[in-house]
Amino acid sequence: MAVEADGVPTVAIHTHPFARLVKQAARANGTPTARQLFVPQPIVGLSPSQLREYIHGTNPVSKRPFLAEMLDGLTGELTAEDMAGVGFERDTPRLLEPATEDDLHRRFEDERWTDFLPIVLPTEERVEAMLRGTSHPRDKVVGQLRPANFREFWQFTVEKVAVNAVMAGARPEYFPLILAMAASGMSARSSSTTSWATPSIVNGPIRHEIGLNSGIGAMGPYAHANMAVGRAHGLLSQNLQGGSVVGETYMGSIGNAYNVACTWAENEERSPWEPLHVQRGLKAEDSAVTVYLGGWYTLSGFGPRETWAARMRQALQAAENYSPPILLLDPLVARGFVDKGFVRKQQLIDWLHENSRVPAREFWDDQWVQTLLKPKAVDGQEPWATLLKAAPDALVPKYRAEDISVVVLGGETQGAWKMVSGNGSRAVTVKVDDWR
Repeated sequence: MAVEADGVPTVAIHTHPFARLVKQAARANGTPTARQLFVPQPIVGLSPSQLREYIHGTNPVSKRPFLAEMLDGLTGELTAEDMAGVGFERDTPRLLEPATEDDLHRRFEDERWTDFLPIVLPTEERVEAMLRGTSHPRDKVVGQLRPANFREFWQFTVEKVAVNAVMAGARPEYFPLILAMAASGMSARSSSTTSWATPSIVNGPIRHEIGLNSGIGAMGPYAHANMAVGRAHGLLSQNLQGGSVVGETYMGSIGNAYNVACTWAENEERSPWEPLHVQRGLKAEDSAVTVYLGGWYTLSGFGPRETWAARMRQALQAAENYSPPILLLDPLVARGFVDKGFVRKQQLIDWLHENSRVPAREFWDDQWVQTLLKPKAVDGQEPWATLLKAAPDALVPKYRAEDISVVVLGGETQGAWKMVSGNGSRAVTVKVDDWR
């Protein structure tokens, strides 16, 4: 778009599932006449000969020969079709016209304002009650979200978040936590084809104030607050970022069950270590939430038993190369690690970093490492530049220590642990107290 804006004839090439999204992005960014070409999905992991077939084949969107359309795009005059629809309407009325409850529920589903589970209709009275859960004015801008990179950001206010919190069935006392998650800028409805979710870890007094479950069944649907807060984050993301429509602005190939609700509280009282928010620079008495882009994989195990190190290395090897883990430990497991000498949580994180090693050939053969990390290596950015120079059979660490998180939760009925993907260095921690 920048090159086109400078007056240089340009054709942008995308994969075909993103056809509608990229056209909207071009309009929103001031280049509605930008020519767009499309090749089939996927492109990652294919051989040069397979990719060459795409170029010598047909554009799957227009059904025209790809190369011919490229030449036309670079040399042809703008057509009426190019000039059509240069703007789009994004304003909506603050209130809907009165209707029956059944009709309103149907309207919300037809407009894709819901996750297709039953909602609480956001009447003025219910939204007002939710707004009483914070001291911030209804028209204060909370943050901005977008469904995909290069799509325009949408700003949203406290009142907009309150509407979605009501729909999710949240209570006013949950509202500061929901506002903090909204302010993180992390969408719970990412458009990535990788089917990301947003695991969120809650720390501090807010856990007990609103009844978050950090004990038995901490990752499950056994507390109203955990479920309603997680669902509210999902609803506000899809409604306040400009949409989350399957095949248009949501492209997660196989989807993700964590998109339903993914809010977990750390069991600080039963942990032998400092909680996550203290590691990230806050005080123990602060209430905070840390929001991750992750949730792509889940691995599990027990221990630490006699062969715990081998089992943990196996899990690290099985974990996706591009997405570092959040290690979720039952308190029994955490104390077991203390008995084995991991007195500080950082010691365990450092062990995970050092023992995440795989052959350099295997690391760089990963499709997303090739696509997203190799350009950084070629650019000289560390540690990837050094890893790129390693011999094919040399063992290299998959993850930096700062990318790995360790969180204690669970009810001590079994010495269980899970690894869930979530890049710690890209996670965002927000103080809930700022939104009271």
